Amino acid sequence: MKELFDIVSQSCSKQVTNTYSTSFSLATKMLAPTIRQDIYNVYGFVRFADEIVDSFHDYDKPTLFSRFEKSLAEALEDKIHLNPILNAFQHTVHKYNIDEALINSFMDSMRLDLTKKDYLTEEEYKQYIYGSADVVGLMCLKVFVKGDVAKYEALKDAAMHLGSAFQKVNFLRDLKEDFEGLSRTYFPNTNLDALDETSKAVIIADIESDFKKGYEGILMLPAEAKFGVFMAYRYYRRLLKKLAKTPAVEIKNTRIRVPNYEKFGLLTRSYVKYQLKLVR
Repeated sequence: MKELFDIVSQSCSKQVTNTYSTSFSLATKMLAPTIRQDIYNVYGFVRFADEIVDSFHDYDKPTLFSRFEKSLAEALEDKIHLNPILNAFQHTVHKYNIDEALINSFMDSMRLDLTKKDYLTEEEYKQYIYGSADVVGLMCLKVFVKGDVAKYEALKDAAMHLGSAFQKVNFLRDLKEDFEGLSRTYFPNTNLDALDETSKAVIIADIESDFKKGYEGILMLPAEAKFGVFMAYRYYRRLLKKLAKTPAVEIKNTRIRVPNYEKFGLLTRSYVKYQLKLVR
């Protein structure tokens, strides 16, 4: 029965989330059960696309990406696909009427990662972040507001800023891996070979501005989504604080992490704040 295949598909998306990202998995578990699976479905899709361009170095990435893109189009059109990740994702897309323009923008940014190595202008940088992060935040927002158009429009700008903040933190954290392993640089007008404290401070100030605007949206989220998103926000803020305290030369030479014991400590303190209604 199709219902059984859908259950298997959704289980695969959940497994992808739990396997690839401890932090995102932890935050997703804090969402209400009514929306949790759909966020797994979104994450499974974006993770698979990202893995093609970032990880499959011994294979023909452009061909794999084109096949994945073709399969995605088929899944959205047919409302079923034998790729369980795409089958689960199309279910969420149709359930919440997620705009295909968001999906297309995401795929456009992922395609850039196949060939583009440098983002030299602010415009290029912002366009990439919009497609790789902002639209993912908007897809999740569609789920959080359960398709309510008015709520979506009211929270859209904040969701994009929060997505930007998360992505920029990832860029700073993964500086060494992106630069040395993938020969990519995302931050414009920044010489990563000579990253200094001044350049780092400019980047962090920009991220803090995004976090401030994103937090305003968290306060307005429905109860089903608020704590889970707040948890993700707290994790990324902790990661940014660690990056701010780490000398620029060390950021270039190592990958800064938040250990699991700190993540669970964050969860506990975040839950207390939430229960005491300090998240207002």
